Amino acid sequence: MAAGLMALAACATSGAGQSQAPAAAPAASAAAPSEVAYVLGAGDKLRVIVYGEQDLSGEFDVTGTGKVSLPLVGQVQAAGLTLDQFEKETRDKLSQGYLTNPKVSAEVLNYRPFYILGEVDKPGQYPYTSDMTVLNAIAVAGGYTYRANNDTVYITRGNGAEAQYPASQQVKVLPGDVVRVPERFF
Repeated sequence: MAAGLMALAACATSGAGQSQAPAAAPAASAAAPSEVAYVLGAGDKLRVIVYGEQDLSGEFDVTGTGKVSLPLVGQVQAAGLTLDQFEKETRDKLSQGYLTNPKVSAEVLNYRPFYILGEVDKPGQYPYTSDMTVLNAIAVAGGYTYRANNDTVYITRGNGAEAQYPASQQVKVLPGDVVRVPERFF
């Protein structure tokens, strides 16, 4: 490993390192869609564990209003938060006169579905599985039609803006995403 680090340092100080630096930039930008933190939303099912308090632990659904109804504290906001943020929100609510220094853990049991439409054999709603990619989603939907552009997809995420991505194994699909496979023009 030390030899590899020295070789990397040598490339960085030589002229060869300068020609390699621009090539690394596109790889980092292509990986960006896979580095998205999961945000909770309506339809997710959570397991919440409050350590030492079995009566406060259990499985709970995120309602259409984006909240989870927990014993003792009532409604806790979940939609729009990551799991870490939801755990902190729950700890804060439990600390407000109910428990001293509560330990809370949460995990997603069932994710909300994703949707795929356009030039796939069976467009529709499908259950999300962990670490799903664009190519996995297309395979679940029966593959491409003969008219499909198999180089590009469009993904609409929570904010409602559609963005173009390459149809590759590096692009992640998240629960609630709408994936559109366009038609080719020739």
